[in-house]
Amino acid sequence: MAFRPLHDRVLLRRVDSDERTKGGIIIPDTVKEKPQEGEVVAVGPGARDEQGHLNALDVTVGDRVLFGKWAGTEVKIDGQDLLILKESDILGVIAA
Repeated sequence: MAFRPLHDRVLLRRVDSDERTKGGIIIPDTVKEKPQEGEVVAVGPGARDEQGHLNALDVTVGDRVLFGKWAGTEVKIDGQDLLILKESDILGVIAA
């Protein structure tokens, strides 16, 4: 993929959650909410502070993260549905 986010932006691929409920009922795609969990595909170099110093991002490529429900901008790159958002829209990193 030939895409590099700028500044403190992060490129994510949504990770689908389990398609069944605890009772074994299959939920149709039309009523499912989009997942709020994703895998980091690419990160920008970071944002600059008032003195011009570069502050690196806390997330790295391959991290699984949770993000806000309405966060980011949906894009299609190389046929993949991805999401671009600022690092501040990420709520946390999921530990393995």
